[in-house]
Amino acid sequence: MLVYAKLVGSVFFWGATWISGRVLAQDMGPFSAALLRFVTASIFLFLWSWHAGHGFPRLPRKEILPVAFLGLTGIFLYNAFFFTGLQTVPAGRAALIIASVPVVIGVMSALFLGDKLTTAKILGTLLSLSGAAIVLSGGNPLVLFHGGLSRGDLMILGCVGAWTAYSLAGSRVMRRLDPLLTVTWSCLLGTLMLIGPALTHGLTADIARAGLVDWANILFLGVIATGVAFTWYYAGIKAIGPARAGIFINLVPVFAITMGYVILDEPVTSSLLSGGAMVISGVYLANRPATATKP
Repeated sequence: MLVYAKLVGSVFFWGATWISGRVLAQDMGPFSAALLRFVTASIFLFLWSWHAGHGFPRLPRKEILPVAFLGLTGIFLYNAFFFTGLQTVPAGRAALIIASVPVVIGVMSALFLGDKLTTAKILGTLLSLSGAAIVLSGGNPLVLFHGGLSRGDLMILGCVGAWTAYSLAGSRVMRRLDPLLTVTWSCLLGTLMLIGPALTHGLTADIARAGLVDWANILFLGVIATGVAFTWYYAGIKAIGPARAGIFINLVPVFAITMGYVILDEPVTSSLLSGGAMVISGVYLANRPATATKP
């Protein structure tokens, strides 16, 4: 029961992440925001690991490359896309696009990990992607063929790809390593990857003009939404698998849309609600447990 509570808690914090990230993205460049978030997260995670009795968290040499891949996908790429997209895309809309992640994970698991691709998964995938098209197009998918996608939308779709790779690779790494160790080192390695781009994209100027609200968002994103939520999510992956843990991501847009409406006064349109319902329904259909047939 505790693992499910942690999964709900992690996606609640991730729902709030879209609000916090949207605010921060208006004041700071994407690489600066990502670097400061994960410097904070890495410090927190190393202290947490030390306090938990692990001492200095040592990473086995043979696991350096697999964990570095997690840092590349889940930290560097995801957050570069995340903060760039949120410069122009409303938080609730972005979170709904991300809600298609469990479907993508299910399809990729079938293609690369040998999971069975059932009729329900195929139908759920089509339903979810159709819902995402409605959200992206504002209710008229044909618009996508004429005007295409905005740069911000493409960045959020990049988040989908990065998080899918992170989850699938993480499920394998988690068979060998402790969740806290995995998250700690993936954050650290991803942070090191962010230093160069941040320095060349205005890090010093961003720090100089950052206000109290910006630093509060950085602390929330680093300590709560990363340090705590990532560890809880990975514990869920280890306990019930990536596909079932991924289902909980359905709650992220619910939390994000609600908080976006209340805190940021973002509009809740009919296309957002109908498309979002299709996305979440498709994810449920694609990932629901198969029922046993009677002999």
